[in-house]
Amino acid sequence: MKRSHYCGDLRPEHAGQTVNLAGWVNRVRDFPGQYFVILRDRTGIVQVTVEADNAAYETAGELRGEYVVEVTGVVRARGEAQRTDAYATGGVEVIPTTLRILNRATTPAFQVDGSPVTVGEDIRLKYRYLDLRRREMQDVLRLRSRVQAEVTRFLDSEGFVNVETPMLTRSTPEGARDFLVPSRLNPGEFYALPQSPQLFKQLLMIAGLDRYYQFARCFRDEDLRADRQPDFTQLDMEMSFVEQDDVLDLNERLLRHVFREVLGEDLPNPFPRISYFEAMDRYGSDKPDLRFGQAFTDVTGLFQGGAFKAFADAQTVKVLVAPELTRKQIDELERVAKQNGARGLAWLKRDGDAFTGGISKFVGEVSAQLIDATGVEQGGTLLFAAGDWRAAVTALGAVRNALRDLFDLAAHGPRFHIGWVTDFPQLDQDPETGEWTYMHHPFTAPHPDDVALFGTPRQGEIRAQAYDLVLNGFEVGGGSVRIHDPAVQTQMFGAIGFTEVQAREKFGFFMDALASGTPPHGGIAWGFDRLIMLMSGASNIREVIAFPKNNRGADLMADAPAPVDAAQLADVGVQVKIPEPTEA
Repeated sequence: MKRSHYCGDLRPEHAGQTVNLAGWVNRVRDFPGQYFVILRDRTGIVQVTVEADNAAYETAGELRGEYVVEVTGVVRARGEAQRTDAYATGGVEVIPTTLRILNRATTPAFQVDGSPVTVGEDIRLKYRYLDLRRREMQDVLRLRSRVQAEVTRFLDSEGFVNVETPMLTRSTPEGARDFLVPSRLNPGEFYALPQSPQLFKQLLMIAGLDRYYQFARCFRDEDLRADRQPDFTQLDMEMSFVEQDDVLDLNERLLRHVFREVLGEDLPNPFPRISYFEAMDRYGSDKPDLRFGQAFTDVTGLFQGGAFKAFADAQTVKVLVAPELTRKQIDELERVAKQNGARGLAWLKRDGDAFTGGISKFVGEVSAQLIDATGVEQGGTLLFAAGDWRAAVTALGAVRNALRDLFDLAAHGPRFHIGWVTDFPQLDQDPETGEWTYMHHPFTAPHPDDVALFGTPRQGEIRAQAYDLVLNGFEVGGGSVRIHDPAVQTQMFGAIGFTEVQAREKFGFFMDALASGTPPHGGIAWGFDRLIMLMSGASNIREVIAFPKNNRGADLMADAPAPVDAAQLADVGVQVKIPEPTEA
């Protein structure tokens, strides 16, 4: 068997040539004395026309959808009346000299012939090998492959070295739960699957490799969302002798290259930047969707000491301008605000030079100032959140995103809006316990001017040399300049409550390496699956991964996770205790 052409490559210029094709039967159309067999492979489809006087006629009559066949035949240009523009090979057909069935197929669980898929996602995932035959799925995987190829081409030209880091490593605190692997040779001890290659890529910089990258498989045992998977792919990079601007510049050039070569899209040069505080203060999110406006207006001063007690005593009062809303829509947006920590969602509707509805009886004296400050148009709605700053902006940020979805606001902006969020806080404090933890990870370098604030009452003001890459309201990358001074690393561990003993226990090998001559270095990791989701326009991350888990973390095709037999557990010294179900 020797295939000479792919199905989707045939054109009128191939007329008269003998070709050998192989693929799946997409469908068969049966007419008196004639079969039209639509043959499919990964490049597309072509029509094989089998008439009653053809030696292959009897075999054609046996064909069913998804049979695997080989066809040898002559390409014939279709007559003017028979041509179609519905698919690329619509100007030709193949007249077979031989037609051989290579394998038969059972009736598929759903159609993969280009018809709309009407089954639920769980059925698609259970029969993923069929789902992947669909053109839409194969297009996404080809897009993913092209992006990987262009990334590799660019980074190779920039002197990066592709290095694989271990899949079995030590459990370290990185923010999510580890997947643990018991060690048979060391009873009672466990490996962890890597949440990221963070420590190893820093060790590669200490080793003098200078520029590293890999497409790294990572594992996090966390709750799932549309843009998360328990096992996923990062594009991981690290560079030595750099400052923050060096890392950002290289990534901007790389992304402009990828989008231009793969999608024909030109990204801005340079990418816009916004500080963490500005992003939260104006949009209520550290990954704001900037394809549309609706930035917040601060009206705290208008209400201080006023008649409306809920606003008069609030630390922060923010307002968001919305189109004209029905009461049902306002109620739904209030539900969103409450889900995100607000006590409620106050509102007003502009009516001429005044306001009606909601809290209108409290705003008579400041109506003109509100109109001037917000620019709300006639009939438009103002939505307010009040309270402490973080609570107010976070709740209103969720409302802003809900408005985007309700009115499809992003559709009026650019297809892609990409930019950086910078100047994150180094530390985050638990409001209930008062304990400090890291905002990104414990190896992020503080701003040099802020190092002296460690261990003081002002350590919450320390700025991190950290940056997130935000595309269409999704974080698609995050990184930082790393701590390269052992003394600063010790200060950072102390700030998050690690004793010297605890730090040595968790990170002793890394602290030893850090003291061995560490260059200034920094890097980034892209959420590669999430990036492909956005580039392809897919609705969730499962659409761009060949064999994903469902939204409950299960592989429905392989039926995983699954129990293992007692002998396997005994071999690694593990006993399983199923927790009792908790009462609702």
